[in-house]
Amino acid sequence: MDIIKATVEDAPVISRLIGSVTRFFTLQPDGAGAEDFLKTISPDAVAGYLADPRFAYFKAVDNGTLAGVVAVRDTSHLYHLFVDASFQRRGLSRLLWDHARAVVGEANPGYFTVNSTPYAQPVYERFGFVATGPRVETKGIAFVPMRWVAA
Repeated sequence: MDIIKATVEDAPVISRLIGSVTRFFTLQPDGAGAEDFLKTISPDAVAGYLADPRFAYFKAVDNGTLAGVVAVRDTSHLYHLFVDASFQRRGLSRLLWDHARAVVGEANPGYFTVNSTPYAQPVYERFGFVATGPRVETKGIAFVPMRWVAA
């Protein structure tokens, strides 16, 4: 498994990967009501993140297949961390999280925030994140605001 910097050319496949797991955080299985959020993961939107210097964006590739992605915005917000369903439960989320922290390094202010999907909340808790508020349901999606503080 290689974790490498993602490029604008990766936007369509990253968008497709994130789209493949939306059922874990949209309130309706078909995404109804989450249209505004779904626009934020379109290929054009992802290309915008990849081109924006505020984002550090990386992909995990296994034998040429996109297995997962991680993105940090402004050195302290875990913006995206998604793993393809066929690669889940193998420790890839941890590898991506560790990579993101290492890349951000000393530029990080000593904490990270994330808006976790309810499905991923236990994973983030294993990473040391704690909920900073209750589950939020808005615009067709659900998330839990969380924070990780360096020891």
